[in-house]
Amino acid sequence: QVQLVESGGGLVQAGGSLSLSCAASGRTFSTYVMAWFRQAPGKEREFVGRTGTTTVYASSVKGRFTISRDNAKNTVYLQMNSLNPEDTAVYYCAAHGKRYTSITASQIAGYDYWGQGTQVTVSS
Repeated sequence: QVQLVESGGGLVQAGGSLSLSCAASGRTFSTYVMAWFRQAPGKEREFVGRTGTTTVYASSVKGRFTISRDNAKNTVYLQMNSLNPEDTAVYYCAAHGKRYTSITASQIAGYDYWGQGTQVTVSS
């Protein structure tokens, strides 16, 4: 069982940067694939990136966003640069679950544990 708490959201101007954190409970954090998803108003939740043995990003954020983790602190981070209004969303971190496979690795179905989300708003 993993409990996740995101922090670091806020309001930023286009072109700016923001860093999100996700603190996890539990002693087995290092064994989890950790992912970030986001959900914009009126849209479905979408994959942003994940980190496990490798780190993978959605094409929409590749080159602008960076995921890192500190297993000693049970924390995963999302550094977001060159933000634009289309990045406005609630951002969620997630830990992989029983249905995690190579197919579900970038899908909601692959993750059983979710944080409460943190709002990121990018103004134009």
